[in-house]
Amino acid sequence: MARVFVYGTLKKGQPNYKYMVNTAKGLARFQGRGRTLEKYPLVIAGKYNIPYMLNIPGTGHHVTGEIYSVDEQMLQFLDEFEGCPDMYQRTLMSIQVVEWEGKGGAGAEGIVECFVYSTATYPAEWVSLPYHDSYDSSGKHGLAYVLRESR
Repeated sequence: MARVFVYGTLKKGQPNYKYMVNTAKGLARFQGRGRTLEKYPLVIAGKYNIPYMLNIPGTGHHVTGEIYSVDEQMLQFLDEFEGCPDMYQRTLMSIQVVEWEGKGGAGAEGIVECFVYSTATYPAEWVSLPYHDSYDSSGKHGLAYVLRESR
């Protein structure tokens, strides 16, 4: 099992959460909530209003999200879903645990290493977009995510 931190459309209540609970894609167990130890810019970009964490450590906000334990099948699905390595790159990041529901004391130290899908391959103008500390497709930003099946 690997740990994955999701901050966008894969979180509970968001448009792509259905994939996290689809056991045909693999297993994903919710472990808790957290935020990036370092600050990153989280932007909503492109014509489909997709959330991207730009891989620029030290800039932006501590991004909040959810921590999951996933099996190899789910990790492979997420790589494909996230367009890894072209659109997003999967890297290890330190995540500060805010709330822990997972079994075992792994979250007790307060910091866990998780795979995160961020991007270093983005248009330069994205750096000047508004930065968010959390993502909600129906948030006050007014940039609702466009589902893949609607594109």
